Amino acid sequence: MWRTAIVSVLLLLCGYSAAAWITRDFQVWTDEGARRHDVALHPVPAPAVAVQGPGVTAAELPILLAAGGGVHIVDFFYTRCLTVCRSLGGSFQQLQAALQADAAAGQGSDVRLVSISFDGAHDDPSALQAYAAGLHAQPALWQFVRVPDAAQQQALLRRLGVVVVPDGRGDFEHNAALLVFDRHGRMVRVFDLAEQQLALNYARHLARQPAPEGLS
Repeated sequence: MWRTAIVSVLLLLCGYSAAAWITRDFQVWTDEGARRHDVALHPVPAPAVAVQGPGVTAAELPILLAAGGGVHIVDFFYTRCLTVCRSLGGSFQQLQAALQADAAAGQGSDVRLVSISFDGAHDDPSALQAYAAGLHAQPALWQFVRVPDAAQQQALLRRLGVVVVPDGRGDFEHNAALLVFDRHGRMVRVFDLAEQQLALNYARHLARQPAPEGLS
């Protein structure tokens, strides 16, 4: 009897420990929640992948994200998407309008927007230019890029935890999130699409912090 009780207690303790580890001490309950929790604790540097886009002179993503010493809100999309990417585009339009209002009120911040296409084979700079024009994107605030090398594109998606699955019909299923990068080009927070105001407020907060030496 005692042996059975001891074994039962040990099994319960093992189960509790496993659950605590999987859920980060019971703070998260999904893979996406775990990803966001881990990013907040351990910022993820952007990999040095080559990028191209209309008006973009930076050769690599970390250089683009470090330009001007600012903070960036980033999303992933593709121009042929007729579903979630439209919501992302609308969200970024609202973010752009908020940043323009900040500047008009004399409260401008070093926050910029970057949309990265994961359909690099199709979304060349001219396609990105047309897409940006359709969203009335202002290049000083909102830039569009692709990663032309397929291997580098996959490495970027893996590093940042962006899930993209071809649907077999030429389109993609993908997750949607707003990624905030600090002045060091590190992904420091991941927000739901519905949390755009939280993402903007957090980016503004980061941008108000003193710039690292050499970036001011």
